[in-house]
Amino acid sequence: MEVGDEHRKRKMRILCLHGFRTSGSFLKKQLSKWNPSIFAHFDLDFPDGLFPAGGKSEIEGIFPPPYFEWFQFNKEFTEYTNLEECISHLCEYITSKGPFNGLLGFSQVELVY
Repeated sequence: MEVGDEHRKRKMRILCLHGFRTSGSFLKKQLSKWNPSIFAHFDLDFPDGLFPAGGKSEIEGIFPPPYFEWFQFNKEFTEYTNLEECISHLCEYITSKGPFNGLLGFSQVELVY
């Protein structure tokens, strides 16, 4: 085996962060509809948000709980809390589970990065 062959064969690791009041397993289910050949090239990691959902999820009745949020909002969705805690949690996660080659984010998590 030539030098670098192992590196070329290794899958790229992608951190996949779910949307508001869903879960890592829900995002994994959503992405399972992609062309299967994509998964030959990527190793996808699907953590759950740091906080339990603070209200009704739009996927209730479609996908089973639990549901999570990366950070939290007030009832009017005009102010958020716990964003710094979320960023710290994600930094620790990336440090302990990484390295990652890329990031896929959906919905609420777009505010984090």
